Formats: sequence, structure tokens, C-alpha cells
Amino acid sequence: MFGLGGSSSAASSGPVNPAQIEMAVAELDMITDVFNRLVSSCHAKCISTRYSEPDLNKGESVCVDRCVAKYFDVNKKVGERLQTMGGVAQQSGSFGGGH
Repeated sequence: MFGLGGSSSAASSGPVNPAQIEMAVAELDMITDVFNRLVSSCHAKCISTRYSEPDLNKGESVCVDRCVAKYFDVNKKVGERLQTMGGVAQQSGSFGGGH
């Protein structure tokens, strides 16, 4: 889903491109934000705030598993839909044009 590129020899390819660093930092920020929202959402839905046991019980564990799977599934579908909409908008000239 998220990747920093296919080249693992970035260090040996010469000077570091500041634009690539900026893109990597932005991607890391985005991944961190998605993770934090996922944890917050699934914790609120699945785990009691009473914390009567030190470990997740079976019901909580199953709930968290399903919540995470649904969260990533929805995230993937939204991303695909946005890409499709962006492609259609670019083809029709809707981006940046004030006709």
C-alpha cells in the first residue's frame, strides 16, 4: 500500500534529493496519521475502558482483528476511488482549469 520506492541503493547513488526526503517525510506522516486514527477508532469500538484484565479477552481480540481489517479495506477502497476520480478529472480537464 505505501512504499518509499523500489531502490535500496539510495545512499550509494550520490547526493540526497531534498524533494525525495520531503516526500518520504510526508508519507511517513501520512502513515503515522492512518495508524493513530486506526488505533483510536478500533480501541474505542472494541476495548472496554474498565480494563478488568491485563490482556485482551477473546471478544476484544476478534473485534480488533475485524476492525483493523475493515479499516484497511475501506482505506484501500477510498484510495482507489480517489485515484479513479482523479484520473477522470484529469482526462476531462477539470484539474486547475477555470473554463
